[in-house]
Amino acid sequence: MSDILLEIENLDLAYDTPRGTLKALDGVGMSIRAGETVAVVGESGSGKSTVALSVMGLLGSEATLSGSIRYQGRELVGMPAEARRLLRGRAIGMVFQDPFTSLNPSLTIGEQVSEPLVFHHGMDKRAALERSIAALGEVGLPDPAALVTVYPHQLSGGMQQRVLIATAIVCDPKVLILDEPTTALDVTVEAQILDLLDRLRRDRGLGMMFITHNLGVVNRIADTVCVLYAGRLIERGAKNAVLGAPAHPYTKGLLASLPKLSDAGRTRRIAPIPGRFPDLTEPPEGCVFADRCPFVEARCREPQALAAIDDGRLVRCWKSDDLPGWPEAAAVARRPGRSRSGTLLRTDRLTKVFRRGKIGGGIEWKRKFGVFPWPETRTEAVNAVDGISLEVGRGEVVGLVGESGSGKSTFGRTVLRLTNPTSGGITLDGDEIADKPEQELGSLRKRAQIVFQNPDSSLNSRRRVGDAIARAVSLHTNVPAHRRREHCEDLLDRVGLPRGYYDRYPHQLSGGEKQRVGIARAIATEPEFIVCDEPVSALDVSVQATVLNLLDDLRDELGLSYLFISHDLSVVAYIADRIAVMYSGRICEVGPTEAVLQPPYHPYTEALLSAVPLPTPGEEFGERVKLRGDRPPSASERTGCPFHTRCPRSLGALCETTPPPVIEPAPGHRIACHLDIGELNSLPPLQIPRTRKAS
Repeated sequence: MSDILLEIENLDLAYDTPRGTLKALDGVGMSIRAGETVAVVGESGSGKSTVALSVMGLLGSEATLSGSIRYQGRELVGMPAEARRLLRGRAIGMVFQDPFTSLNPSLTIGEQVSEPLVFHHGMDKRAALERSIAALGEVGLPDPAALVTVYPHQLSGGMQQRVLIATAIVCDPKVLILDEPTTALDVTVEAQILDLLDRLRRDRGLGMMFITHNLGVVNRIADTVCVLYAGRLIERGAKNAVLGAPAHPYTKGLLASLPKLSDAGRTRRIAPIPGRFPDLTEPPEGCVFADRCPFVEARCREPQALAAIDDGRLVRCWKSDDLPGWPEAAAVARRPGRSRSGTLLRTDRLTKVFRRGKIGGGIEWKRKFGVFPWPETRTEAVNAVDGISLEVGRGEVVGLVGESGSGKSTFGRTVLRLTNPTSGGITLDGDEIADKPEQELGSLRKRAQIVFQNPDSSLNSRRRVGDAIARAVSLHTNVPAHRRREHCEDLLDRVGLPRGYYDRYPHQLSGGEKQRVGIARAIATEPEFIVCDEPVSALDVSVQATVLNLLDDLRDELGLSYLFISHDLSVVAYIADRIAVMYSGRICEVGPTEAVLQPPYHPYTEALLSAVPLPTPGEEFGERVKLRGDRPPSASERTGCPFHTRCPRSLGALCETTPPPVIEPAPGHRIACHLDIGELNSLPPLQIPRTRKAS
């Protein structure tokens, strides 16, 4: 009997649109065996999620689907809707990208995990709840019996993602489809989720379709890789072959677009894929990648067949046997390191404390006006920023890294006075701004700007792109009204967008183009300092490379300084002169980039580096440093080192009760840790790989 669980052949999908028929999928084929993980990769719009929705039967009425999708030999295309409903969840499970929108905020975790059991197996609620507790325990969640009573907002992002996985596997499906399940997670939680999925695959014999644009994740979890572009399968093969020696130009371009987590990666610009994604209402007759390919020839304008090459791979390129490596970008003379000419921004023991409802704290009764009993929610203090002293020099990029919840974004918003500090000082070019009233912050609003993570929420969908930029120009510059449009068009031109985009609305732009508009708006006030808050985390690798190169160019041209916030260490290693590592509101290590990437480093830095997924087979790190749990310290545990509750190298009572000293292994490199410098130097090096030419 064949062990193929899911088989897709010649899958075509078209949508009727006002501009004509859009060919979303064109002859896509792949198969998934028991215990196999097939990664589906490609840029946004390539058709990855469309394949998953086709398998699940979740396409809209405007979609026309043809071809074959077989589950254990049973044809799904054309199957009645009721029969498909019975297969969803029971035979084929799916985990969506965003747990914040996938989980119902008004239902407890137990109700949501139990629902598939009640629907598919007819179990009573008590039995379903017991089975749900077991599933939550299987995905590594602590105290699952208590967890079934809480609501999604009471869990961290990583815990919510584990709940989604538990919901998907609770009916014991044979196939699991995961659509970008780790995109919104930081590297340590991502590593935990990947370990969990790998264990489930082995223990249950699951066949998994893993959709992602993160090639490092592909290298860590996949057996087979399918590369999609413009709805077509352009390369398929074993992971080591596809990532180690890519045969199609597009696959080469994706790998070349990745920033390298290495010292050598700082000496050369990233080489993004040029051009734009094709219009699928009018797809090219020949190779769909021809207009962006650096190796294009006349024959490429003819239709390209998916052909086998020597190692058993399938490649849609007639010249795949004779292709050089992807063209390298120009060398960067100013790297590594960039001298600072004075301090622009300085914070002095900056603190921001929030109060929040205490989980499981309930309410307490107090006397209002000294007479009436009044219920109040029990609260607890959260030290989001806890006494941080940090400098950013003129023309310098300081990278701020750490897990989600470490306080990075709060620190960035506080230094810009978008959030008022609880205590401490903020000095911009000698001007103390921490205590200034809002009405006196006009100069700060001009000189310091921010680029937000999500351009969809930071751009007004009802305003034209040019109007969004023009407002910043009118508020903070002396450009006369009759010249504002021209000035805004100049800004669009500077960030690499056509001047005609002035009259477009955000929904008419791609994600990378919207992020460039956000950058144009930020530089419209002619600032000296910009906080970049996860500006590339939601972008495809090629678009990410373009935006990083743009930020680098603007820094050099305009003399800008950046506080670059990210949980992606590869991105920070590429763009930053110095890196500050943040945990639970405190800086545990800060220093030049090349120093932070190598021993001696703080145990938390060591854990972050060991969790980074690298895209090239054979260059993976050794065994990952696994942290204990995933919770920050409570208020009572902050008397010593805040990392002691999770640190694998904790010294016990010393770390629990005594604040760590700051040691300086080299000038400008500071580590807050009780371990002595000799012991930190003896930590196993993570052997950061050096950049090598793409094959």
